[in-house]
Amino acid sequence: MARTIAKDYDKKCGEILRIAAQVFANEGFDRASMSQLATACGISKANIYHYYSGKDALLFDILDTYLSALRDRVCGVDLAGLEPDMQLHAVILETLIAYQGADNEHRIQIRRFGIMADNEQKILRTYQRDLITLFSDIIRAAAPETFAKDAGKLRATTMSVFGMLNWYYMWSPGAGRPAREDYARLVTDMTLKGITGL
Repeated sequence: MARTIAKDYDKKCGEILRIAAQVFANEGFDRASMSQLATACGISKANIYHYYSGKDALLFDILDTYLSALRDRVCGVDLAGLEPDMQLHAVILETLIAYQGADNEHRIQIRRFGIMADNEQKILRTYQRDLITLFSDIIRAAAPETFAKDAGKLRATTMSVFGMLNWYYMWSPGAGRPAREDYARLVTDMTLKGITGL
């Protein structure tokens, strides 16, 4: 007889993912064990295997859940009627706000992405590609003459913006919304003033 799924299965999975992200980020993926994860989650080792087959499955689900939600949130920002400069500010701010409280997931993505199976990386890169395309389209619209015939420069500029955003947690741990709003404006101004002067 098949084992029934508990009514709070999804909620429990979310709890396990949150705690596992914290353990992986603080202890390191290689050093963490399923026993350690189960203890941190307050459940038995046998019980954690009811939810996940092992650390690799946990790692993928952490990043799949995090990146898909990030993509949906940022790509879902209503940009209708906004000029490109305001569009860029809107998506930069939304990205920084989405990063708030997700430092563990963010650190895991940066440190452990490359160890995952090729098919898993392919899925996760789809979410990243959607975000890159959104930013790239907005940046090109902000300075069409600059990027009309230079795709390499457009990509470099787009990835530079992500660089400014992705490492923010390193020098501003625990930054609240006001600080993120200030930084979003700074990144927007730096990007727009920079690309118009290239």
